[in-house]
Amino acid sequence: MRLKIAFYVVIIALMLATTGVWAGDIASYVDLGFSPDGRIYMFAQYGVESKTLRPWADLFIVDVPRNNFVPGGRISYTHDYPVLAGQDGAGALFRLISRNTALAEQYGVTYLFQGQALYIALDEHQATPRGETIEFRDFETGASYKATLCPTVEGSGAQLKSSFYINLERTGLNGSKKTYTVGTPQLKRPLINSYHIKKVMIAPHDGSVIIVIEMRKQSDNGADIRYMVEALRL
Repeated sequence: MRLKIAFYVVIIALMLATTGVWAGDIASYVDLGFSPDGRIYMFAQYGVESKTLRPWADLFIVDVPRNNFVPGGRISYTHDYPVLAGQDGAGALFRLISRNTALAEQYGVTYLFQGQALYIALDEHQATPRGETIEFRDFETGASYKATLCPTVEGSGAQLKSSFYINLERTGLNGSKKTYTVGTPQLKRPLINSYHIKKVMIAPHDGSVIIVIEMRKQSDNGADIRYMVEALRL
């Protein structure tokens, strides 16, 4: 019993060492690729529950033009037992992927067609309830972009809920401008207190854009970090 307690103490210490003073369950985002035509996008997130130390993973398949999940495109798995020493929870993701290869094949997802990064946030966990504006460029096409995330946060404590939308402006190499609005502002997410644009990617062979959103969720241990995406066709 003493050895088992010592094991958990070591695991918790390692988790704190890698996250500083951050408390909560911090997910890792994984880009799993597009279909060849860019109309389907697959991603995942995984982590370790801060209370139980059980590894977990979520798998998502997105219909890009609809900016919504395909039927059956949201799958989760949580292992029955805590992680072993030195593990980060990725094993739960591997199991989830291996169990759902038929779904990826059904929608034509190709792991080698991962997104080309147009923007990557260099800060860590800088979500804010006030929103943010970022600017970036696609050096292959010469187009420049300006994205503004507009959140709405209501209530506090257990009654807190929030939503957001994103205004995206694209300026072509010839100076032409086009604007897009993505998001579901009418959807109120419980306990999410802030959002942050973590990454923006474009499909390898067309104009499918994926905006990765980091969400900070209130929890008993401080805050959990989770990810979602907004998708659009240019």
